Amino acid sequence: MDSPVCGVSTFLLLTLLPLLFALPHTPTSNPPPPSSSSQINSNSVLVALLDSHYTELAELVEKALLLHTLEDAVASHNITIFAPRNDALERQLDPEFKRFLLEPRNLRSLQTLLMFHIVPKRIGSHEWPSENSGSVRHRTLSDHRVHLMSKGSGQKVVDLAEIVRPDDVVRPDGIIHGIERLLIPRSVQEDFNRRRNLRDISAVLPEGAPEVDPRTHRLKKPAPVPVGAPPVLPIYDAMAPGPSLAPAPAPGPGGPHHHFNGERQVKDFIHTLLHYGGYNEMADILVNLTSLAAEMGRLVSEGYVLTVLAPNDEAMAKLTTDQLSEPGAPEQIIYYHIIPEYQTEESMYNAVRRFGKVRYDTLRLPHKVLAQEADGSVKFGQGEGSAAYLFDPDIYTDGRISVQGIDGVLFPQEEEPKTQRKASPVVKVATKPRRGKLLEVACSMFGAFGQICK
Repeated sequence: MDSPVCGVSTFLLLTLLPLLFALPHTPTSNPPPPSSSSQINSNSVLVALLDSHYTELAELVEKALLLHTLEDAVASHNITIFAPRNDALERQLDPEFKRFLLEPRNLRSLQTLLMFHIVPKRIGSHEWPSENSGSVRHRTLSDHRVHLMSKGSGQKVVDLAEIVRPDDVVRPDGIIHGIERLLIPRSVQEDFNRRRNLRDISAVLPEGAPEVDPRTHRLKKPAPVPVGAPPVLPIYDAMAPGPSLAPAPAPGPGGPHHHFNGERQVKDFIHTLLHYGGYNEMADILVNLTSLAAEMGRLVSEGYVLTVLAPNDEAMAKLTTDQLSEPGAPEQIIYYHIIPEYQTEESMYNAVRRFGKVRYDTLRLPHKVLAQEADGSVKFGQGEGSAAYLFDPDIYTDGRISVQGIDGVLFPQEEEPKTQRKASPVVKVATKPRRGKLLEVACSMFGAFGQICK
């Protein structure tokens, strides 16, 4: 009884097997993961943040160039944003700390600060830890951790800031909680303190200048130098004798102690020029065409301070080949744009407002650069051919190096030959009273002789 059924089933299997192989193969594939470059919809929490009443935070996010980073974060997972209210960023924030955050060279610190307020996880007010459970730590986009807890009165707290508006903005891909103050990670606070302490160190006055041999311009006996004291030797004695020829003949007193990291500071201000935009030619001359970047770093390490008048790219493009082809010409041009003092836009403008015209020493001896007030700004140079205005003030200021952007290339004014005065009028004026005095003496002598003869 089983053999016919087995035969029929075997026949059907052999008949349907070719048909199964003939059918098109459609493999099942998982849907591709959402791309990070996908377009953010209008209902996103990121769009809600930019359009919300947290205008100060949204402005900082745009200045920190974090929009693309946040788009990638929103596209991959939900986020929770702790947004400080506007008063906390406008009136309650330390002005010096706010100025520190908005400086172009501190862009990384600003980005770290803002990403410290964003957690790559959705945390609603109902998910907040209770008072009995203690604090719960969450990792932020800045790779730091924030602590969430609840107080006895039921007040929700994140680190040192209280939640004043829980679940203020709710979207499918994230949530925004309003907090009373700004959250500052420890790394940003340490960076700010380091910058502030560097300015304090630079203000230390020297104690007792050692003797300098006038023949060799070297110190006779090394004397102890306090930390941060300016060097005893003038900056011209510490400079190299020529472009890329040899190191300085005598190091400054601050060099062996390495109180300042001049190479790092010079590299920092060159990166700031590139990030600021419009000063690529100046950075290229300092790094590639000359060795001035290394020389400036050595001078700053030895305790000297510098102010750089940086021409922008439009001004540098007007230089001709003849002006740059001579040996040492780029160095001489840049030397005339470096002032061996620490000046800011405010200090130079106050000086020209008070004194009218101010002549600053430059590293190109014996030439000085003239500064005067013009159109509410500071104008450098003389004449129309070699004049420049202070165009971008305080591009970089760290207490040792100050970079001021100008819109022209400066050249020293050629010295005019002094004309000698004629000596004839001086002789005439000098001989008239002498000649009259001699006649008077002769007459008196003849008168006395006549009286004797009588």
